[in-house]
Order: sequence, then C-alpha cells, then structure tokens
Amino acid sequence: MGELLRAEHLKKYFKTPSGVLHAVDDISFSIDSGDTLGVVGESGCGKSTLGRVILKLIEPTDGRIIFEGRDITRVTDKENIELRRKMQIIFQDPYSSLNPRMSVMDLIADPLKTFRLQSSADRRKKVFELMDMVGLSRRFASSYPHELDGGRRQRIGVARALALEPTFIVCDEPVSALDVSIQAQILNLLQDLQEQQGLTYIFVTHDLSVVKHISTDILVMYTGIMVEKCEAKELFAKPMHPYTKGLLSAIPVPNIDRVREKVALRGELTSPVEPKPECRFVARCPFATDICRREPPTYSEVLAGHFVSCHNVREINGL
Repeated sequence: MGELLRAEHLKKYFKTPSGVLHAVDDISFSIDSGDTLGVVGESGCGKSTLGRVILKLIEPTDGRIIFEGRDITRVTDKENIELRRKMQIIFQDPYSSLNPRMSVMDLIADPLKTFRLQSSADRRKKVFELMDMVGLSRRFASSYPHELDGGRRQRIGVARALALEPTFIVCDEPVSALDVSIQAQILNLLQDLQEQQGLTYIFVTHDLSVVKHISTDILVMYTGIMVEKCEAKELFAKPMHPYTKGLLSAIPVPNIDRVREKVALRGELTSPVEPKPECRFVARCPFATDICRREPPTYSEVLAGHFVSCHNVREINGL
C-alpha cells in the first residue's frame, strides 16, 4: 500500500551524571501503510523512547522522521499539533494513563474537545460510536477509571487514541499490565481495528510471543541499537543474532517432546551510557570473538530482507 513512515539514522541521547546515555542510537526502518512493526527487547533497551521520538513527544538528537512523504523531524509547534490528529499512542499502563477525575465519556471526548471538533451533542454521539467500536458497553459512559478493570481501562485508551481518526498509532506495551486472557482480547481488538480502518502500528513490547501474530516485521533492539530486523515469520523460523536466539529460546513451549536450540543469556543488560567501541552484546554473547571486543559490528543485510548486526553471523548460522 506504500510507505507511510520512515526513520533514518534516528538518535536520542540524554545527559546523565554518569555521561551521555545513548537511548536510541542510529535506528533506521520503514513501515508500509496498514502494516505493523513489532519492536522488541529487554526493559531499558530504548524501545519506548523510540516510539516517543517517532511521535515527536521527545525531540530526536539526530536523524530524520519521514511521515506520509514529509520530513517532520523539525516542525513548528502548530504543525506538531496538527500531526497529533494523524499520529496517536496507546500507553502501557491503563491505571496511570487515565485521569481518575474524568468519566469514561469525558476521557474519550477529550481529544475532540482539545481540537474543538464537533458540537457537544455530536461529541457524545461520537463517543458512543467509539465505545461500540472497542467493545466497551455504553453503560460505563458515566463510570470512572477506578470502577473498571484493567481490560476496560485499556479499551478506553484505545478508543481515545482512535477519536481523531489517526492513520498511525504507537502501541507502547499496551497489554503488559493485563492478565493473559485480557491480553488476547486487546490484541484481537487491535487487529480487528487495523483491518477495518487500515491503521498502521508500531507495537512495542518485551514479549516476543505477543508480537508473533500481530506484526508484519519485527525489529529487535539491544541497548539502543538494532541487532536484527526481518519479517515476523522469518524471525521465528530463522533467528540469526545470538540475542534474538536467546529471547526466542526463553519462550516456554507447551510440548515436552519438542527440542530446540537453547542460547543462555547470562549477565545484565550492558549500560548504554558512554558505550565502548565494541559490540554492545559482547559481554553476554556465547559466540564472542576478538573482533567483537575491538569494534562494533555493522548492520547489514545477511539474507534478502533479513538484517543483522553481528560480526560472526554467517559462522554462527552456517551461511
């Protein structure tokens, strides 16, 4: 359907007492309209920061963001406000992302009021339509967030994100705070809405099993950098980076007879503060060699459409 969004060498650095933190470091990708890019990695790898930089909630340190063929990296405040109508976010925690003093009706209508869209009566009608769309009973319109469970609260977040009829939504770990059964409901809802309205998603999560079916492509991050990116099916069938292999081997399989490759990830996440000129995964990698300690690997296309950042990727995978 054509490219909707492209990030080019995107960077976001933060100054800390310990030095410069490389939260997002030279990230490049593109998403076609109607597709979903899953962004996965451990907590602290920079995936949520990436989503916020894409939405211009945080200004990038360097790089470019192209949305609908237009460079939005440096835009005026007025232009940024207009972008809000096309680019929205669903936050991770449905408990803290909703104002406890506002009713469900007011929470969902808030974006419409902010942009001064429609009359009061029309807004009320629109809110009921959105509640129907996300499977939230109209009888909860006068309820407050504390009166609802996590699944219903997250449905409010989804309805609020859809209120302005955006084309692009960042889903920032939207199911991680929910029970497993509720997770499935919200994931199915997001997929149904995508098919109905042609939405494009960036789906941020630390759980690979969550993005397996919802993603078109998957980008694996580690301490601010990309380590692997390819189609979702390809990633699960042929993971190439040792970090990705480790993440996949940690997913429980409900089959005691199934044997698969095990890659143990030992140690903690490497600090992204003032990173050394070496592979950032070297301290935890069971396949590390001398070159890994001397210089960072280049991010390159190993197979058609399959990109990996690893010095020894061909030797590890027998290519």
